[in-house]
Amino acid sequence: MKMRWMQPLAAALATAVTIASPGATLAQGLGKVPTMIIGFGPGGGYDLWGRIVARHIGKYLPGNPNIITQNMPGAGSFVAASWIYNIAPKDGSVLGIIARDAALGPLTGADGARFDSTKMSWLGTPVTETNVCIANATSPVKSVDDLYTRELIIGDTGPGTGTRSYPLALNALLGMKFKLVSGFPSSSDVFLAMERGEVDGMCESLDSVIGKRPDWLATKKVRILFQGGSEPNPHVDAPFVLDLAKNEEQKVELRFLYAGQGIGRPFIAPPNLPAEKLKMLREAFDKTMKDPDFIADAKRQKLDVEPKDGAHLEQLIRDIYATPKPVMDKIGKLIQ
Repeated sequence: MKMRWMQPLAAALATAVTIASPGATLAQGLGKVPTMIIGFGPGGGYDLWGRIVARHIGKYLPGNPNIITQNMPGAGSFVAASWIYNIAPKDGSVLGIIARDAALGPLTGADGARFDSTKMSWLGTPVTETNVCIANATSPVKSVDDLYTRELIIGDTGPGTGTRSYPLALNALLGMKFKLVSGFPSSSDVFLAMERGEVDGMCESLDSVIGKRPDWLATKKVRILFQGGSEPNPHVDAPFVLDLAKNEEQKVELRFLYAGQGIGRPFIAPPNLPAEKLKMLREAFDKTMKDPDFIADAKRQKLDVEPKDGAHLEQLIRDIYATPKPVMDKIGKLIQ
């Protein structure tokens, strides 16, 4: 009997074959049309980054192919990551973008994380992240202090994403009062729910908030309650999450919880690629990050480009996986 987690992967594979086969012009040197797998539905920040990179990276691949983009949402991008890891061909023709926090899924025992992050092929990220927990101006929660006494109803986009992991863990670690509403395919859907008054906030990357709702912060339609990441963002006037810790033990736990922010918007490829294929994809990604047309495209979408390469991400993943096991186990249980 086929395992349950394989069913969505098999369906996704069938879709990928259907899309890529009819009438496609094969890319020279790759043998097939390259595909960019996007681990979320259309409209969110990962979808935006995936499509921008896909528009430009082809010029640095053999044959200068046009890249097919395919959304493969599910379980906070675990479906996409698992498909890329277990099923996608290992010939350099498939790359993708997954949630930054999905890389921690196997470490924390998350259901559906059927891959080994230390063996995945990491290509790089166009940016590192600052996560912000925001609330509508009409919400009774006006500051981070209110989160300890008043409930904030927020939307989340599934396991493996910061929209879910951060508030769940902060409720347990710091005693905050986030109430999560699940089932949103992307951050864009949560933004719409905030506008309709169906939820009052979310924890999301700053670039996604600015890119999708550029007027929200400027007009004070929403307020930033606090920020999280590998370090404070000097451009954000809000408390830093580590400063909310009551002791050193909580700081260690919060550093691990937010480790994914240093991973940014990670682009990956299947494991065990031939060395020349991995080198080809990493070089193509690095050149894309310096491409003036790519940078201009990102700027038009109000996205900053401050990239880290694949070797950096690979080492960062190994460092994260060296976290003391009791801390990993504790956080893993909190975010499931």
